[in-house]
Amino acid sequence: MERRRTATADTETGGTTGKRNPLLLAALALLVCAAGAAGWGGWQRYEASHDDAASFAQARDDALAAGEQAVQNMNTLDHKALEQGLDSWEQSTTGDLHRQLVDGRDDFARQIAEAKTVSTAKVLSGAVTELDQRAGRAVVMVALRVTVTAPEGEPAVKESRLLGTLTRTAGGWKLSALGQAPVGSTAG
Repeated sequence: MERRRTATADTETGGTTGKRNPLLLAALALLVCAAGAAGWGGWQRYEASHDDAASFAQARDDALAAGEQAVQNMNTLDHKALEQGLDSWEQSTTGDLHRQLVDGRDDFARQIAEAKTVSTAKVLSGAVTELDQRAGRAVVMVALRVTVTAPEGEPAVKESRLLGTLTRTAGGWKLSALGQAPVGSTAG
């Protein structure tokens, strides 16, 4: 009779003595792999977001985008939408350049209204040549194609390179100076 009881005891435990369920093992292995991958991915994301190089690259890209847009704004003006264009100039600038635009706004508006010109600028390329994140200062070089259309005659097209100094403000990067880029000689 004792022999029978042993056989019954094995069947009551489901016959799993010494055997593991392969599906349970596979699920557990997948769970461990997924947790490891999630942890590694989270760590990589944390490192990337706290990387100085990534921060510098983002600041450079922000300065370039703002600089290109501001230089384009400063070279685009339509006599039919004069107030809107001059507002765009003022919104793109800060410091002495901003004060010069505000102080000379009426005279400039009168000149453009009399000339009845339309100027449109297209950015051809741009680059940040200097960036000091701590000081909140950047310099951009922007190549532009400016088309000026007068009431009579053919449109005049001019390509130029401009250097713009940007200052970081509470409203983002703004132009604080703008001028022609010097053209140097390559002869030694």
